[in-house]
Amino acid sequence: MRPFRDLIPFEKARRIMMENIPKIEDFEIVSIENAVGRVLWEDVSSPIDVPPFDRAAEDGYAVKAEDTFGAGQYSPKELKIVGRINTGEFKKIKIKSGEAVEVSTGAVIPEGADAVVRVEDTEKEGTRLKVYRPVHPGFDIAPKGEDIKKGDVILNKGEILTPSKIGALAAIGVPEVKVFRKPRVAVLPTGDELIKPGEELEMGKIYDVNSYTISSLIKENGGIPEVLPYVKDDPKDIEKKLKESLKYDMVVFSGGSSVGERDMLIDVVEKMGKVLFHGVQIKPGKPTWCAIVDGKLVFGMPGFPTSCLNDAYQFLVPALREMAHLKPRREKIVKAKIARRITSTLGRQQFFTVRLDGEIAYPAYKTSGAITSLANSDGYIVIPATVDLVEKGEEVEVHLWG
Repeated sequence: MRPFRDLIPFEKARRIMMENIPKIEDFEIVSIENAVGRVLWEDVSSPIDVPPFDRAAEDGYAVKAEDTFGAGQYSPKELKIVGRINTGEFKKIKIKSGEAVEVSTGAVIPEGADAVVRVEDTEKEGTRLKVYRPVHPGFDIAPKGEDIKKGDVILNKGEILTPSKIGALAAIGVPEVKVFRKPRVAVLPTGDELIKPGEELEMGKIYDVNSYTISSLIKENGGIPEVLPYVKDDPKDIEKKLKESLKYDMVVFSGGSSVGERDMLIDVVEKMGKVLFHGVQIKPGKPTWCAIVDGKLVFGMPGFPTSCLNDAYQFLVPALREMAHLKPRREKIVKAKIARRITSTLGRQQFFTVRLDGEIAYPAYKTSGAITSLANSDGYIVIPATVDLVEKGEEVEVHLWG
């Protein structure tokens, strides 16, 4: 059994990790139906004008504006109705002075017209139209290219596609786009004691929790998880499984990061690559390690569920989002008063889970082995490495999970 070597501060560990993240640079083509949340690989320019023709902004009558000048409530101008154009239709109609064409909202403006008189400002009598209000040229017409002009860059490389941006793509007739490929992440659970949920629980065995929590977090943050077969506590099996996992963009081990017989995992990793750090001044999660093997980022998360998931939030999530060209996860922080005194460990930054009830934060942390430390919490408070006591009633900042 070997003790940890040099524990490094949390911020230093994060910085080292972020400096060694290989970003995804290749793309895939997806339909716009499946593009929400994806990151654009290139600028998108419009192949058309939007709208692609002059169109009516209201139901009414397309006219020559000058034919309405001087119209009033008691002195309407009279025009001849020479046709009708509905939305979605195209008719070759050219109006002359003294004529009008009935149009629906969104309909093509006929040739010769330069304004639309709203239907409520008119009175129709057979083919005769009385106009009670004058309009100026361009009134109630959405001109061709008003929204988007052909050749305009409407979306930029690196933008995250939201529903409104998907709408912009649809408006210019683009059915599919190039987006950065999602990182594929190999999840490697370690330990002879693990079995899958649903299997019969034998004495000495426990259900695998970490594969499912880590995979969920990967999916939530732009990656594609692949849970590989369980890694045995054997150096040969560890080396074999690690080599196989290097076809993925990132590798995450859960378990096998502590001292003792599990030293074999970090020994194999050191032989195959470069360990960036092993051991961080945090609680829970001190045994966390990070390495580069064959150009791939490899993480070692603690086996205890709370330690593993907390470290995944603090290390895996920012690394994965950087790799996927996503912006950092936006945290929501609220202020609350702590319900009871909390003691901490000097020299280790603690992520202490809490449950909120109004403006009161109740401790939820039990042990690093209890998944309910996170499942029953709303977020966590950060207790600096230089603080060993948080008094009851003290105001704290709660970092919410959601």
